Amino acid sequence: MSLLRELADRLDPRGITGRRAYALTGVTLLAVKMIVDRIVVSALGGSNYWSALAYWLPSAVGRPGETIPPYAAALLVTALPFIAIGVVLTLRRLRDVDWPRWLLVLFFVPAVNFVLFVLLGLLPSRETHRDSRPVAGVLGWLAQRLVLRSPALSAAVAIVLTAMLMVPLTWVATSFFRNYGWGVFVAQPFMLGLLAAVIHAAPGPRSWASCVGVGMLALVFCAAAILAVALEGAICLLMAAPLAAPLVLLGATIGYFLQQARWNTAEQATRLYAAGWIALPLAFGAERWTQPEPRLMAVTTAVVIAAPRPAVWRHVVTFAELPPPNEAVFRSGIAYPVRATIDGRGVGAVRRCEFSTGPFVEPITAWDEPSRLAFDVIDQPHPMREWSPYRALHTPHLEGFFLSRRGEFRLVALSDGRTRLEGTTWYTQRFWPAPYWQCWSDYLVHTIHQRVLEHIRQETEHSTN
Repeated sequence: MSLLRELADRLDPRGITGRRAYALTGVTLLAVKMIVDRIVVSALGGSNYWSALAYWLPSAVGRPGETIPPYAAALLVTALPFIAIGVVLTLRRLRDVDWPRWLLVLFFVPAVNFVLFVLLGLLPSRETHRDSRPVAGVLGWLAQRLVLRSPALSAAVAIVLTAMLMVPLTWVATSFFRNYGWGVFVAQPFMLGLLAAVIHAAPGPRSWASCVGVGMLALVFCAAAILAVALEGAICLLMAAPLAAPLVLLGATIGYFLQQARWNTAEQATRLYAAGWIALPLAFGAERWTQPEPRLMAVTTAVVIAAPRPAVWRHVVTFAELPPPNEAVFRSGIAYPVRATIDGRGVGAVRRCEFSTGPFVEPITAWDEPSRLAFDVIDQPHPMREWSPYRALHTPHLEGFFLSRRGEFRLVALSDGRTRLEGTTWYTQRFWPAPYWQCWSDYLVHTIHQRVLEHIRQETEHSTN
């Protein structure tokens, strides 16, 4: 009975939990859950497809192309007690550090929940941080003197300090872990906004608009610094901005509410900043080691050509050089098709589709003249040329993160003598959150299709008139 009573006390949502107990319990529960899930998945025939990344990203569960795996319901049932315990412990820990209780919702946000767990496992309780320790006291004193009480100066310090953290960690994520995922595109922007607001508000109360404004300025400053030190190009930074900006807004808003909870001081801002050096690399590493195989995605584009299929077929197999592109997306550095040639005829022939960055080498796998031409892709160039102050910039994501796997052309005869030409590309990409980046990749592949198909249409109709 005493054991049950002690367990009930530890799981009482009205109590508190220290950082050591929270961290040890969380790690233990995670280990137990991974074992339970492995047993469940293996018993239901899915052991080759289970990934620990499912704890952050449910879509990582299952076979490639499978929307909902057959064992998803069993995993959900076994997860419920772990979720309940995690929610209670996180609520108790939030109370212990005197953070707003509504931050519990972050427990359910992928990647951000990992950062929250690490922070709550590192930060001292409210009773502990009231007693200033020598080192923390000195850091707090220095921070208080540096930022004074000037909002402009505290904003400048916040922006510079967040850049000093985020720029090196961007290198760690992309060059060391070679990872462009939830850690980089979700956890890092959230932490950037949180730290910028907390540091800005450390000397005294700041408005919500001020905290958010500093967070957004820190994002712009970090992006400029990443561009300046040749970690990324301008186009990729612009593509990531719509995803990063709302997360910076969320982090800065939480930083604003932390000052309302009477938690934020210069000393605690220093502690949180130091914790960021641990939380984010752990997020990058955890994601890198649990990364699933990317799913195969397909994009199909079609045009109608005023010519019969045999006439269209001749321009599908090979086509003359295309004129320089007018589309802004290609002028920004995205690779675009230039011409296509073929060596041989029938299955086994090798088609070369020249792009602005180099050739695609495409051995023919199906030659059903004049209805279908299919090919694999065995070699391909970089998908883009980065905009950068430097002459040549080869960032890690240019190597193997976006790969065309195969393609085909289908020619469908229409009743009025015209031909419907369909082009399809199957590709993989290793950027997460996948739904966000798929919007970009689908759009770019579709735009490439349109350039090729429209050129084939014009060539065919011109030659038959």
